[in-house]
Amino acid sequence: MGSKLWATKLASHLHSRGFATVMKDVKYAESHEWAKVEGNRVTIGISEHARDHLGNVVYVQLPDKGAQLKRGASFGTVETLKSTSHINSPVSGKVVEVNTELTGSPGLINGSPYEKGWMIKVEMKNVDEVKSLMDSEEYSKFCDEEENEDAKQ
Repeated sequence: MGSKLWATKLASHLHSRGFATVMKDVKYAESHEWAKVEGNRVTIGISEHARDHLGNVVYVQLPDKGAQLKRGASFGTVETLKSTSHINSPVSGKVVEVNTELTGSPGLINGSPYEKGWMIKVEMKNVDEVKSLMDSEEYSKFCDEEENEDAKQ
């Protein structure tokens, strides 16, 4: 009974799109980072959609605590067997926490991009910046359109 309730609760927070899952309670940038807003702080990571397209993450480079971030600017990189990609900040602000577990276990992003695979927590300079990010439905449509464009090429 308990696991059935847990599964129902989890399903209510997910929006499934093809193989990748989109979390309902977070915002998304066009560069495929997610941002979970809690007051003036934001937890940031890469979406499962991005992780699926990049491949399995084998290395992560993240900023130091205290680093100042600018919305849209790169704050780190993820390496897969296929490529190295920049991670962009969806908001401006100061890094107040870094997921140091990713240094020794970058694979946490592969299995749990929204929970254990979070990257940084940022204290926002301007909370209104999150208004420019997409909700889960907008992001799902954005990903579908992007995949349709890729299929045409």
